[in-house]
Amino acid sequence: MNDTLRQILPVAISILVLISIAILRAYSKTLAAITATMPINIPLAVWIVYSGEHGNHATMVDFTGSLFAGIGATMVFVVALWLAARAGLGLIPMLVVSYLTWAAVLGVLYLARLYLL
Repeated sequence: MNDTLRQILPVAISILVLISIAILRAYSKTLAAITATMPINIPLAVWIVYSGEHGNHATMVDFTGSLFAGIGATMVFVVALWLAARAGLGLIPMLVVSYLTWAAVLGVLYLARLYLL
């Protein structure tokens, strides 16, 4: 596979997932939510890193280990988003609160990883 296709294909797949979510939300909010939370970005990112690093084992171990902090922070993002929605906030304030919470948790997890591992 050539480099251009290797770079474009993950983006095209991401766009198809977003289009699927837009279509599914008209039929089922649950299916749209499940599609939105599918582990699609992780395999795409692993594919990009693997291809770019030619399968370097140490790089893959480091990259996949770093996913834990991102997943934990993303879970907290979803909880903050849900709590903000329950509190009656509008879209922009919901996203601001959720991203600030995500960034704070990610920072704490990153620092913990640096100093504890």
